Amino acid sequence: MTMRPIRIIGDPVLRTPNDPVTTFDADLRALVTDLMDTLLGAPGRAGVAAPQIGVNAQVFVYDADGHRGHLVNPTLDLSDDTDDDDEGCLSIPGLYFPTRRARHVTAHGLDQHGEPRTITADGFLARALQHETDHLAGRLYVDTLTGPVRRQALREIRAGHYDRTHR
Repeated sequence: MTMRPIRIIGDPVLRTPNDPVTTFDADLRALVTDLMDTLLGAPGRAGVAAPQIGVNAQVFVYDADGHRGHLVNPTLDLSDDTDDDDEGCLSIPGLYFPTRRARHVTAHGLDQHGEPRTITADGFLARALQHETDHLAGRLYVDTLTGPVRRQALREIRAGHYDRTHR
């Protein structure tokens, strides 16, 4: 089991759009394994994206609403129907803010062998898929916040009001 440390906000890798995966080989399978070990190695985790462990690749793993898996090079089709719910991030540990997300998502991508995958989701799984796909584009959930909630989140981040030791 290889549990990799989670990169924390301020690390430039979290703000860098990731490159699409073009080679489906043992290195990619090892990355997916490391991501899954990192996800399952601590309680309460719903997803981990490659940049969160310092790897520039469009890959993430998830474990939400009884569904566990991974996606490579994902794209999302989002419903117009949205929901606000508290959201947090392993890269900004301990902070949670109401975040608007589409209620229903269809995710298209590939598995670690290059085979097509489609996941249709709603609820928490839909939220997790959107959150992890954002990581691959160099976005954090706090980037989607608006108004007073965004100002509060940015104040708390600047003040360091999050658990910097959480990994």
